[in-house]
Amino acid sequence: MGGDKGDKSAPVTLRMLADRLGVHVSTVSRVLHAKPHESHRAASSATVERIRKLADDLGYQPNPHATSLRTQRSNLVGVLVPRLSDIVLATIYEGIEEAAAEQGLSTFVTNTLDDRELQRSHTEMMLARRIDGMIFGDAYIDAEFLAGFARRGVPFVLVSRRAAEYPSVTCDDYLGGRMLAEHLLELGHRDVAVIAGEPYASTGIDRTAGFVDGYAEAGVEIQAEKMVHSRFDARGGHLAADQLLETGAAPSAIFAVNDFAAIGAFGALRDHGLRVGVDVAVAGFNDTPLAVELPVPLTTVRSPMHEMGRRGIELLARLLGGEEVVSERLRPELMVRASTVGFGDPDSP
Repeated sequence: MGGDKGDKSAPVTLRMLADRLGVHVSTVSRVLHAKPHESHRAASSATVERIRKLADDLGYQPNPHATSLRTQRSNLVGVLVPRLSDIVLATIYEGIEEAAAEQGLSTFVTNTLDDRELQRSHTEMMLARRIDGMIFGDAYIDAEFLAGFARRGVPFVLVSRRAAEYPSVTCDDYLGGRMLAEHLLELGHRDVAVIAGEPYASTGIDRTAGFVDGYAEAGVEIQAEKMVHSRFDARGGHLAADQLLETGAAPSAIFAVNDFAAIGAFGALRDHGLRVGVDVAVAGFNDTPLAVELPVPLTTVRSPMHEMGRRGIELLARLLGGEEVVSERLRPELMVRASTVGFGDPDSP
């Protein structure tokens, strides 16, 4: 046989062709797997000709198993979230579902309650239903589970939380934490405390880090005893605020890393005879619809929850199409209300 057909012991791959030609592997895939009348949609005519010529010269042969998988897609995406009863996660999922329909995909969602065993078992259940890809909204920062899942070759994207270098769409939580630090510093608050959320979730980790770093740059170190972890709900925030209030004098301000923990802190302050926005400033994160309707409207950071879900499914669709993607951090917005500035008319958003 002639030597121009390549080394038969080393099969010619799409990646090999792409590297030789200096084009993206997804372009090579679209050209070589397009029906004859569709090739003009895959790339320019010159690029199509170059790809086909090199494939012929090197003796490229499609993988019949891979081709079968491509033509038998289920168009089904599995979504894991800690709990859909959480308005933040429900709003993110609305964005996922909306964008999935636009992409011709169907989704189904299940709760894991942030339990590692449920995460594993529910993932296996979804894989058994021949999903094309996964959206994880319950990633642990250690990425232990995701590392094993990645080896199975199923495309996936993280939303809400990040982990390792896996593709994700999140709010820029660190920036949001800094925004709140700058706001409270401008109001003169130097004795502050943090209700930091769960220690395994990047949301709480990054928001706390941004807040702490903002204070550090102003020359204020937030002591470890002024940072308390809690569940991401009102009960968790209440218990964490109780702990902060029972260990000494009340801080002048409390930052809770989500709105429901902040609402729980409202209750704890009430029980201790303290007034929100007068005796103690309180700030949250996410800007859930309830935040502005509270008796003392909550200062918070608006997270683009719906957009997060939409962008997550759009990234996954690109992965399913063979493209490479990069993680996205969506910009938050500070919403200043009475819980930090009292009931005056502040010159603020």
